[in-house]
Order: sequence, then structure tokens, then C-alpha cells
Amino acid sequence: MKITPYQVEGSIDYEKICSEFGIKQITPELKEKIKQMTNADSHFLRRGIFFAQRDLKWCLEEYEKGNKFFLYTGCGPSGPIHLGHLGTWRFAKWLQDVFDVEMWFQFTDDEKFLFKNLEYDQVQHWLRENMLDVIALGFDPKKTHFLINTAHASIIYPEAIKVAKKITTSTVKGAFGFTDSNNIGSIFYTAMQTTPVFLPNVLRNENRPCLVPLGIDQDPHFRISRDVVEKLGFHKPAIIHAKMMTPLTGPEGKMSSSDAQKAILTTDDPATVKKKINKYAFSGGQDTLEKHRELGGNPDIDTAYQWLRYFEEDDAVLEDLAAKYRCGELLSGELKQKVIDAINSFLAKHQEARKEAESKLQEFIFHPGKL
Repeated sequence: MKITPYQVEGSIDYEKICSEFGIKQITPELKEKIKQMTNADSHFLRRGIFFAQRDLKWCLEEYEKGNKFFLYTGCGPSGPIHLGHLGTWRFAKWLQDVFDVEMWFQFTDDEKFLFKNLEYDQVQHWLRENMLDVIALGFDPKKTHFLINTAHASIIYPEAIKVAKKITTSTVKGAFGFTDSNNIGSIFYTAMQTTPVFLPNVLRNENRPCLVPLGIDQDPHFRISRDVVEKLGFHKPAIIHAKMMTPLTGPEGKMSSSDAQKAILTTDDPATVKKKINKYAFSGGQDTLEKHRELGGNPDIDTAYQWLRYFEEDDAVLEDLAAKYRCGELLSGELKQKVIDAINSFLAKHQEARKEAESKLQEFIFHPGKL
């Protein structure tokens, strides 16, 4: 198992990650507290898709005192958006709705230029495309602020250098596995990613908590951030961690848009979704029909079933499918068709909203007048 913001390999042991990263799993009591505070429930929490946290209880207690947190998450624009990206953002949108809070969404175009073999213009193309996908999820434009690292450098950089001054090169090397061959921009970058956890407080002269929904692979950035921002006089950001969406080809690693044939993209048409899932989705079923009817399948390793956990919100329906699959009543091909239908239904709405997002772009990009 290897897990960093830049590389995920092997079978992911989430209990081991919690131990190694020093994070705590979300308790039933914390889930119940969120439910009581919001009168709402999310299948992302119920099913442990978001499963771990740092200082979540403190953040909720501050909210109850009237010190309302803001949300911060982000996107590195280097290619098309796939379903794995959307899980974190869909949950972040739910948090915005039920807690009625602001979202600060950072687009790290500098990061992707520094870390990927891409020209600057290519990154800018994907920046625009990725922003459309975020808008299409339905975030409130009045309470959502897009920060673009290069476009908002005049706001971000003065605070980022304060962060950078308190982070040593050896700390960055240790956290991310960098060597002397890394370019100097990559060494500095984590200071840019840290800044939004307190930037809204600088702009407003406040000291509100920040809650960061993120994929567990991004945690190393914020292990550094939490120590630094406290030295700058701000609260450590609270974090809520998501498991990584299983890739099409099996339970190891995470989905990636670098191999577009083996990831479901937000722009895929229904026929493409069907073809990819039928061809590549890892099956927990048996080799033959006879064996499957006799022995049943394993939904715990089956990509189609694991993906349905993101799109089928009814627990009873999901549990019924699992039971029928385990006893051999439901076939692998039938389970694949269930997830094909669910994803295509979701994408039909998303793609329509994506077209409308073109006209809304300027409403989301941050400018001081929005405050």
C-alpha cells in the first residue's frame, strides 16, 4: 500500500491509514450529532464513505456556539472529471445545504502545471472544464467562491509566503517523498494549498473554523497545514476524510482520469458508460452461471455494487441487492446493469446542468465585492 497526494497504489487498509496518519474514525455519536443538528442524513456518512476526521467534534461545537465554520475543498485541473472526484464534492454540497455555510473552492492550476507534463494553456483549458462540473453539482453561487491560484495570486500569495516561511524543505520531502530532482515550485506548492484554510478569515478579519472535506490521500498536505496555521494565529482546520472510490478494474488503488477508458467521466454518453462497465468492471461473481447460482457472489469486492453505494440512496434497496447477489439470485451482469442505469440517470441531469453552467461561471469566481 502506498498513499500520497500524488500516488495511490495497492489494496487500501483504512484502519492502518488512520493509525499511520493519526486520524480518528467517525463515531456513531458524531454521525448522530450531525443528524440532530441538521435534521438531515447523508448516505455518504451512513455508509462510511466519509469515515474519518480531525477535530470534527470541536468544529460542530463551535457551530452550535454561533461561530459558523466555512468549507474548503479543491480541484487540480489536469484532465476531465470522473466519478471519483464527484463523491467528495457531492458530500461538500450536502454540507453546504444542511449547515447553510460558505464554500471556498480552490482550483490549483499552478500545482498541475508544476507536477504534470502539461503546457500552461492545457491546464487553463481543463480549469474551465472542471469549473463547469463543480457548478453543475448545484452549489449556491452566493455562498461559493472559486479561488484560482494563478488568477488570485494577489490575494493568496501574500498569505502563502507566511506559511512557506514556517515549513522546511525537509518537512515537505518527508511528507510527500520528494527528492532533489523535484522542481522548486513543487516544494513551495503546499503553502498555496494551506492558505484557503484561513484566507477567508484574513479577508473578513474573523477567526472562524474551517472544515475540509477531502479524499484521504490529500491528508498529508493538511498535517503540515494544521501546525502552521496555528502558529499564524488561526484555528487548525477540521477535516472529514473520504475513502477513495474503487476503480473500475478492481479494489486496489483509486480511479484516475489518466486512463479515460477505465474511468467514468462526467461527459461520457450512456453507450460509453455501458461499454466501460460491461468491459472493465471487476466482478465479485463466479466464473460460470452454474457456480454463481450455487455459490453466489461477493458484493464487497464487486465494482458495480461498490459504486451503487454512491448512487443508490435507499439502504433497503442496496441491502436487498447484496443479499440476492450473495445467494446467487442476482447475476453479475444484472448488477452491472443496475449501476449503469443509476450512473446514466445521474449523468443525464449533471450534463444538462453542465451546459447551463457556462452562463453562471462569473457568479462563482471570487472577487472582493462578493464579501
